[in-house]
Amino acid sequence: MDDVFILSRIQFALTIMFHYLFPPLSIGLGAIMVLMEGTYLRTGNLAYHRMTKFWSRVFAVNFAVGVATGIVMEFQFGTNWAKFSRYVGDVFGSALAAEGIFAFFLESGFLAVLVFGWDRVGKKMHFFATVMVAFGSIFSAVWIVIANSWMHTPSGYEIEILTNPDGTKVSRAVITDFWGMIFNPSAMNRLVHVILGAFMQGSFFVMSISAYYLLRNRHLDFAKRSFTIALIFGGISSMAMGVSGHTQGGALAHNQPAKLAAMEGHFVTGPATLYMVGIPNPETKKVEMGVGIPGGLSFLVHNSFSKPVPGLDRFRPEDRPPDNVLIVIFTSYHLMVGVGSAVMGLAVLGMYLRWRGILFQNRWMLRVFVFAVIGPFLCNQGGWVAAEVGRQPFVVYPEVEWTDDETPIMKTDGPRPGMRTKDGISSTKAVSAEQVVRSILMFSFVYLLLFVVWVYVLNSKIKHGPDEHDTEPPLSTSTGGLLEAATANKPAGGESLIEAEDDAPEKGPV
Repeated sequence: MDDVFILSRIQFALTIMFHYLFPPLSIGLGAIMVLMEGTYLRTGNLAYHRMTKFWSRVFAVNFAVGVATGIVMEFQFGTNWAKFSRYVGDVFGSALAAEGIFAFFLESGFLAVLVFGWDRVGKKMHFFATVMVAFGSIFSAVWIVIANSWMHTPSGYEIEILTNPDGTKVSRAVITDFWGMIFNPSAMNRLVHVILGAFMQGSFFVMSISAYYLLRNRHLDFAKRSFTIALIFGGISSMAMGVSGHTQGGALAHNQPAKLAAMEGHFVTGPATLYMVGIPNPETKKVEMGVGIPGGLSFLVHNSFSKPVPGLDRFRPEDRPPDNVLIVIFTSYHLMVGVGSAVMGLAVLGMYLRWRGILFQNRWMLRVFVFAVIGPFLCNQGGWVAAEVGRQPFVVYPEVEWTDDETPIMKTDGPRPGMRTKDGISSTKAVSAEQVVRSILMFSFVYLLLFVVWVYVLNSKIKHGPDEHDTEPPLSTSTGGLLEAATANKPAGGESLIEAEDDAPEKGPV
């Protein structure tokens, strides 16, 4: 059982971490495309039309891989985590159904018009399609984050006890307040944090490719305009992320104090240091070789350098993150904060140099921006690892109650006790350790191939670059043009299936 449990956690971590490379990029690119095409609609400058057209092709490639890698996770709920699925089925059913109806259909429905409708629909209709695709990608994140946040801070539910045919009893979370489930205590803070991280990832992705063009002296006007829009958008998002991080710290201290203590290696209750680097040591209950700001965590949580913060000593060993994963939680959290701060500083410096008009002449800075795209990817991955591993040993967190003397109590024996991760695994009769190992090897191979294909296609589109010459789209949208865009299998300007069939010679029955 222990082997299946550990292997299933490794399998889920592998699949979701690979998948999470793509949705933030889709969200960020979608928002930037709205800015670019909105500028074209306002100014009539065809340069912005060509920009949006190029980035929409990149978006489509990323969207396709993101969808392919995301489907796997839902199957794992039924194969490896059947007991967890039974427990949260009522909650996840509504949230994931809303994601499919209000987000995925919206995004995928207008994607064909976005990619194939450039010379088939009017510019206002095409801009509407771009906005809908961007909104769809954001709405998808909204419902996924809501479902995930409920696992961290569950609310709006009660526990129902069911009896199996063999007489055994199982518990199930049932929604009693739909809006209470949606607006659970951590949902909105985490949603803002995730969306801002996606905006940063999309912005630095655009800046990386644009800087590459500038260094190669190619597509200069396109690259400068793309870089400027992404720089301003990414810079604003980076500064907003700093505010969001501060808000997150305060909310985390109240909702999941054990996780915050693990993230900062805070073992003993008292004024807490905000570490920049170090190695948490559960045996000595100290952060070895730690460098930080004394009282910094206390200030982040209470706006006071001397106010005590609950340490890991306030929680029972079985209710706090295990000692063997503290280094993972601490390192991933500080990777997110450290790299995120560097990315924010780079964005601010880039905006200053752009304002001075000397950024594009500074080849050293352009080289930095080419590789800086790695930063937001690391931040998003590190943040996910810190959040999910830090929640352990619970897959659904229990209710936390604070006493008058500000002592947190996990009510694991209360009416809403949460669910421990080990209790959510499927029966060994349903899945064996050998099967999980084989699936991990298979997923690793398939995902490696997908990643190679993604890089190959992306590289070919970057080498091709934007279209240097383009024509104005139709002034209005006809019904035929809209339908043709929605059913086309080639980008605008190419031959669609409809055209190919009309031009083909008549054939008899086959």
